[in-house]
Amino acid sequence: MSKVAIIMGSISDMPVMQDAIDILKQFNIETEVDIVSAHRTPEKLFDFSKNAHTRGISVIIAGAGGAAHLPGMVASMSPLPVIGVPVKSSNSIDGWDSVLSILQMPGGVPVATVALNGAKNAGILAAQIIGSHDKKVLETIISYKEELKAAVNKAAESLK
Repeated sequence: MSKVAIIMGSISDMPVMQDAIDILKQFNIETEVDIVSAHRTPEKLFDFSKNAHTRGISVIIAGAGGAAHLPGMVASMSPLPVIGVPVKSSNSIDGWDSVLSILQMPGGVPVATVALNGAKNAGILAAQIIGSHDKKVLETIISYKEELKAAVNKAAESLK
């Protein structure tokens, strides 16, 4: 079974990152959650990044605010896909510093980047990556998207 690692630079990121945990739980995808600070625990960051693939992790979601180095540093050392979640934190410049830090990666070190505080979409994207090789997860994603479509159609019908 595929697992998604959800990491964040600080416990203060947890309210945002909870959305990724919740949607992956809805899709019955196992998660591992931890705090890995790029600046305060660099040894832990190196160990996590270099070894996540040996522990059954398929995708890494990394949330960070401020300078937001975590997703890029993980991506520089891990062979796994990394999805960055820019977090609007207390030390952030309206979140733009986090967005740009995660988005502007150099060639050869890709990080998929979702919207500011977009952990739910990070979880969905992680599930879609896993679904590309896991039929059960793919069927769950298809069902989820059908539910989204039904909700929009129901809302549109209520306007008539």
